[in-house]
Amino acid sequence: MSVRFENVTYEYPGEEKSVVAVKNVSLEIADGSFVCVCGENGSGKSTLAKLMNGLLTPSSGIVTVDGETTSTESESALFAIRSKVGMVFQNPDNQMIASIIEDEIAFGPENLGVPREEIGERIAYALSAVGMEEHRHHTPYKLSGGQKQRIAIAAVLAMRPKILVLDESTAMLDPKGRAEVLAVAEELNAQGITVVLITHFMEEAVRADRVVVMSEGAVVMDGTPEEIFRDREKINRYHLELPVPDYLAAELRKEGFPIPEKIFGEEELAEAICRSL
Repeated sequence: MSVRFENVTYEYPGEEKSVVAVKNVSLEIADGSFVCVCGENGSGKSTLAKLMNGLLTPSSGIVTVDGETTSTESESALFAIRSKVGMVFQNPDNQMIASIIEDEIAFGPENLGVPREEIGERIAYALSAVGMEEHRHHTPYKLSGGQKQRIAIAAVLAMRPKILVLDESTAMLDPKGRAEVLAVAEELNAQGITVVLITHFMEEAVRADRVVVMSEGAVVMDGTPEEIFRDREKINRYHLELPVPDYLAAELRKEGFPIPEKIFGEEELAEAICRSL
Protein backbone atom coordinates (compact mmCIF):
# COMPACT_ATOMS: atom_id res chain seq x y z
CA MET A 1 0.00 0.00 0.00
CA SER A 2 1.14 3.58 -0.68
CA VAL A 3 -0.66 5.12 2.31
CA ARG A 4 -2.35 3.53 5.30
CA PHE A 5 -4.46 5.24 7.99
CA GLU A 6 -5.07 3.17 11.12
CA ASN A 7 -7.70 4.56 13.52
CA VAL A 8 -6.44 8.09 12.88
CA THR A 9 -7.84 11.08 14.77
CA TYR A 10 -6.59 14.64 14.46
CA GLU A 11 -7.58 17.56 16.72
CA TYR A 12 -6.77 21.22 16.11
CA PRO A 13 -6.01 22.95 19.42
CA GLY A 14 -8.37 25.75 20.42
CA GLU A 15 -8.43 28.41 23.13
CA GLU A 16 -11.23 26.73 25.07
CA LYS A 17 -11.37 23.27 23.55
CA SER A 18 -9.83 21.37 20.66
CA VAL A 19 -11.64 20.81 17.36
CA VAL A 20 -11.73 17.26 16.04
CA ALA A 21 -11.18 17.42 12.26
CA VAL A 22 -10.60 13.73 11.53
CA LYS A 23 -12.28 11.01 13.59
CA ASN A 24 -11.00 7.45 13.85
CA VAL A 25 -10.29 7.03 10.11
CA SER A 26 -8.96 3.73 8.78
CA LEU A 27 -8.12 3.84 5.08
CA GLU A 28 -5.68 2.31 2.60
CA ILE A 29 -4.60 3.85 -0.69
CA ALA A 30 -3.00 1.44 -3.15
CA ASP A 31 0.01 2.12 -5.38
CA GLY A 32 -1.00 3.47 -8.76
CA SER A 33 -4.60 4.20 -7.83
CA PHE A 34 -6.64 7.35 -8.47
CA VAL A 35 -8.63 8.16 -5.34
CA CYS A 36 -11.02 11.09 -5.04
CA VAL A 37 -11.80 12.30 -1.50
CA CYS A 38 -15.05 14.31 -1.51
CA GLY A 39 -16.93 16.23 1.13
CA GLU A 40 -18.44 19.59 1.92
CA ASN A 41 -16.40 22.35 3.57
CA GLY A 42 -15.33 21.33 7.06
CA SER A 43 -15.66 17.60 6.38
CA GLY A 44 -12.00 16.93 7.20
CA LYS A 45 -10.78 16.10 3.71
CA SER A 46 -7.99 18.71 3.59
CA THR A 47 -6.79 17.69 7.05
CA LEU A 48 -6.66 14.11 5.74
CA ALA A 49 -4.48 15.33 2.86
CA LYS A 50 -2.02 17.06 5.19
CA LEU A 51 -1.77 13.94 7.32
CA MET A 52 -0.55 12.01 4.28
CA ASN A 53 2.86 13.64 4.11
CA GLY A 54 3.49 14.64 7.69
CA LEU A 55 2.46 18.29 7.47
CA LEU A 56 0.22 17.20 10.33
CA THR A 57 0.76 14.21 12.60
CA PRO A 58 -2.13 12.28 14.17
CA SER A 59 -3.40 13.07 17.64
CA SER A 60 -3.97 9.33 17.84
CA GLY A 61 -3.60 6.43 15.44
CA ILE A 62 -0.94 5.82 12.79
CA VAL A 63 -0.35 7.08 9.25
CA THR A 64 2.23 5.13 7.24
CA VAL A 65 3.67 5.87 3.80
CA ASP A 66 5.41 2.89 2.20
CA GLY A 67 5.65 1.38 5.67
CA GLU A 68 7.21 4.45 7.34
CA THR A 69 5.16 6.26 9.99
CA THR A 70 4.67 10.01 9.60
CA SER A 71 4.95 10.37 13.39
CA THR A 72 8.64 9.46 13.23
CA GLU A 73 11.09 11.64 15.14
CA SER A 74 13.73 10.97 12.49
CA GLU A 75 14.16 14.04 10.29
CA SER A 76 15.63 11.94 7.48
CA ALA A 77 12.64 9.55 7.54
CA LEU A 78 10.17 12.44 7.49
CA PHE A 79 12.14 14.05 4.65
CA ALA A 80 11.87 10.78 2.70
CA ILE A 81 8.11 10.65 3.26
CA ARG A 82 7.63 14.23 2.06
CA SER A 83 9.75 13.48 -0.99
CA LYS A 84 7.39 10.63 -1.86
CA VAL A 85 4.16 12.59 -1.28
CA GLY A 86 3.94 15.76 -3.35
CA MET A 87 1.17 18.26 -2.58
CA VAL A 88 -0.46 20.94 -4.70
CA PHE A 89 -2.73 23.37 -2.87
CA GLN A 90 -5.75 25.50 -3.73
CA ASN A 91 -4.28 28.86 -4.72
CA PRO A 92 -1.58 28.61 -7.42
CA ASP A 93 -0.31 32.15 -6.75
CA ASN A 94 0.57 31.18 -3.17
CA GLN A 95 2.81 28.39 -4.47
CA MET A 96 4.93 30.49 -6.82
CA ILE A 97 8.31 31.68 -5.55
CA ALA A 98 10.28 32.42 -8.74
CA SER A 99 9.81 34.94 -11.54
CA ILE A 100 10.82 32.48 -14.29
CA ILE A 101 9.10 29.13 -14.75
CA GLU A 102 12.21 26.99 -15.13
CA ASP A 103 13.55 28.46 -11.87
CA GLU A 104 10.25 27.58 -10.21
CA ILE A 105 10.56 23.96 -11.37
CA ALA A 106 14.23 23.77 -10.37
CA PHE A 107 13.69 25.02 -6.81
CA GLY A 108 12.58 21.67 -5.34
CA PRO A 109 15.31 19.49 -6.91
CA GLU A 110 17.96 22.04 -5.94
CA ASN A 111 16.89 21.76 -2.30
CA LEU A 112 17.01 17.97 -2.57
CA GLY A 113 20.63 18.20 -3.68
CA VAL A 114 19.97 16.86 -7.18
CA PRO A 115 23.03 17.28 -9.48
CA ARG A 116 22.78 20.30 -11.80
CA GLU A 117 22.84 18.25 -15.02
CA GLU A 118 19.94 16.12 -13.75
CA ILE A 119 17.91 19.19 -12.76
CA GLY A 120 17.73 20.24 -16.41
CA GLU A 121 16.38 16.80 -17.32
CA ARG A 122 13.80 17.01 -14.55
CA ILE A 123 12.63 20.45 -15.67
CA ALA A 124 12.11 19.15 -19.21
CA TYR A 125 10.29 16.03 -17.95
CA ALA A 126 8.00 17.95 -15.58
CA LEU A 127 7.00 20.61 -18.11
CA SER A 128 6.40 17.95 -20.76
CA ALA A 129 4.21 15.97 -18.34
CA VAL A 130 1.86 18.95 -17.86
CA GLY A 131 2.04 20.19 -21.47
CA MET A 132 3.80 23.48 -20.67
CA GLU A 133 7.16 23.06 -22.43
CA GLU A 134 6.81 26.25 -24.47
CA HIS A 135 6.51 28.35 -21.29
CA ARG A 136 9.85 27.27 -19.79
CA HIS A 137 11.47 30.72 -20.03
CA HIS A 138 8.32 32.75 -19.36
CA THR A 139 7.06 34.37 -16.17
CA PRO A 140 4.26 32.45 -14.41
CA TYR A 141 2.33 35.57 -13.45
CA LYS A 142 0.85 36.10 -16.92
CA LEU A 143 -0.57 32.58 -17.12
CA SER A 144 -4.19 31.57 -16.60
CA GLY A 145 -5.23 29.93 -13.33
CA GLY A 146 -5.27 26.48 -14.92
CA GLN A 147 -1.82 27.00 -16.42
CA LYS A 148 -0.45 28.16 -13.07
CA GLN A 149 -1.75 25.01 -11.39
CA ARG A 150 -0.11 22.92 -14.11
CA ILE A 151 3.17 24.69 -13.32
CA ALA A 152 2.61 24.00 -9.61
CA ILE A 153 2.11 20.32 -10.45
CA ALA A 154 5.26 20.38 -12.59
CA ALA A 155 7.23 21.83 -9.67
CA VAL A 156 6.12 18.88 -7.56
CA LEU A 157 6.78 16.34 -10.33
CA ALA A 158 10.37 17.56 -10.66
CA MET A 159 10.97 16.07 -7.20
CA ARG A 160 9.82 12.67 -8.53
CA PRO A 161 7.09 11.86 -5.97
CA LYS A 162 5.33 8.49 -5.96
CA ILE A 163 2.07 10.09 -4.77
CA LEU A 164 0.49 13.34 -5.96
CA VAL A 165 -2.05 14.95 -3.62
CA LEU A 166 -4.20 17.70 -5.15
CA ASP A 167 -5.74 19.51 -2.19
CA GLU A 168 -8.69 21.48 -3.61
CA SER A 169 -6.37 22.37 -6.50
CA THR A 170 -9.28 23.08 -8.87
CA ALA A 171 -11.47 25.04 -6.42
CA MET A 172 -10.41 28.51 -7.65
CA LEU A 173 -10.35 27.67 -11.36
CA ASP A 174 -12.89 28.21 -14.12
CA PRO A 175 -14.23 25.12 -15.96
CA LYS A 176 -11.47 25.26 -18.59
CA GLY A 177 -8.76 25.47 -15.94
CA ARG A 178 -10.31 22.63 -13.95
CA ALA A 179 -10.43 20.47 -17.08
CA GLU A 180 -6.74 21.18 -17.76
CA VAL A 181 -5.67 20.14 -14.26
CA LEU A 182 -7.84 17.02 -14.23
CA ALA A 183 -6.48 15.95 -17.63
CA VAL A 184 -2.94 16.22 -16.25
CA ALA A 185 -3.92 14.19 -13.16
CA GLU A 186 -5.39 11.44 -15.34
CA GLU A 187 -2.32 11.32 -17.56
CA LEU A 188 0.05 11.13 -14.58
CA ASN A 189 -2.02 8.36 -13.04
CA ALA A 190 -1.86 6.46 -16.35
CA GLN A 191 1.95 6.70 -16.03
CA GLY A 192 1.80 4.97 -12.63
CA ILE A 193 1.72 7.88 -10.17
CA THR A 194 -0.76 7.49 -7.32
CA VAL A 195 -3.19 10.43 -7.41
CA VAL A 196 -5.30 11.61 -4.47
CA LEU A 197 -7.76 14.34 -5.48
CA ILE A 198 -9.37 16.33 -2.67
CA THR A 199 -12.51 18.12 -3.87
CA HIS A 200 -16.12 19.04 -3.20
CA PHE A 201 -17.01 18.81 -6.90
CA MET A 202 -18.55 15.38 -7.42
CA GLU A 203 -18.20 15.61 -11.21
CA GLU A 204 -14.42 15.47 -10.71
CA ALA A 205 -14.78 12.04 -9.12
CA VAL A 206 -16.15 10.37 -12.24
CA ARG A 207 -12.85 9.13 -13.65
CA ALA A 208 -11.33 8.09 -10.31
CA ASP A 209 -10.89 4.42 -9.45
CA ARG A 210 -12.37 5.03 -6.06
CA VAL A 211 -14.37 7.70 -4.25
CA VAL A 212 -14.14 8.34 -0.51
CA VAL A 213 -16.79 10.63 0.97
CA MET A 214 -16.11 12.37 4.28
CA SER A 215 -18.52 14.11 6.64
CA GLU A 216 -17.74 15.63 10.05
CA GLY A 217 -14.27 14.08 10.02
CA ALA A 218 -15.38 10.50 9.32
CA VAL A 219 -15.39 8.33 6.20
CA VAL A 220 -19.08 7.79 5.42
CA MET A 221 -18.92 6.30 1.90
CA ASP A 222 -16.20 4.39 0.07
CA GLY A 223 -16.48 2.69 -3.31
CA THR A 224 -16.24 3.04 -7.08
CA PRO A 225 -17.84 6.11 -8.69
CA GLU A 226 -20.70 3.89 -9.92
CA GLU A 227 -21.36 2.57 -6.42
CA ILE A 228 -21.23 6.01 -4.83
CA PHE A 229 -23.35 7.78 -7.44
CA ARG A 230 -25.97 5.06 -7.25
CA ASP A 231 -26.88 6.03 -3.68
CA ARG A 232 -28.43 9.42 -4.37
CA GLU A 233 -30.12 9.60 -0.96
CA LYS A 234 -26.81 9.33 0.87
CA ILE A 235 -25.10 11.82 -1.44
CA ASN A 236 -27.84 14.35 -0.73
CA ARG A 237 -27.62 13.64 2.99
CA TYR A 238 -23.95 14.69 2.95
CA HIS A 239 -24.76 17.89 1.01
CA LEU A 240 -23.14 16.77 -2.23
CA GLU A 241 -24.62 16.75 -5.72
CA LEU A 242 -24.51 14.17 -8.48
CA PRO A 243 -22.83 15.34 -11.70
CA VAL A 244 -25.62 16.54 -14.02
CA PRO A 245 -25.11 13.78 -16.64
CA ASP A 246 -25.25 11.10 -13.93
CA TYR A 247 -28.37 12.65 -12.43
CA LEU A 248 -30.11 12.74 -15.82
CA ALA A 249 -28.94 9.21 -16.64
CA ALA A 250 -30.38 7.93 -13.35
CA GLU A 251 -33.72 9.61 -14.06
CA LEU A 252 -33.82 8.14 -17.57
CA ARG A 253 -33.02 4.64 -16.29
CA LYS A 254 -35.96 4.98 -13.89
CA GLU A 255 -38.15 5.66 -16.95
CA GLY A 256 -36.92 2.50 -18.67
CA PHE A 257 -34.19 3.88 -20.95
CA PRO A 258 -31.25 1.43 -21.32
CA ILE A 259 -28.63 3.98 -20.24
CA PRO A 260 -25.24 2.54 -19.14
CA GLU A 261 -24.28 2.88 -15.47
CA LYS A 262 -21.09 4.80 -16.18
CA ILE A 263 -21.65 8.14 -17.93
CA PHE A 264 -18.66 10.52 -18.20
CA GLY A 265 -20.25 13.61 -19.65
CA GLU A 266 -22.90 15.30 -21.73
CA GLU A 267 -21.67 13.88 -25.05
CA GLU A 268 -21.67 10.29 -23.79
CA LEU A 269 -25.13 10.74 -22.31
CA ALA A 270 -26.42 12.18 -25.60
CA GLU A 271 -24.92 9.24 -27.51
CA ALA A 272 -26.50 6.76 -25.08
CA ILE A 273 -29.90 8.42 -25.50
CA CYS A 274 -29.59 8.28 -29.30
CA ARG A 275 -28.68 4.59 -29.19
CA SER A 276 -31.62 3.82 -26.91
CA LEU A 277 -33.98 5.55 -29.33
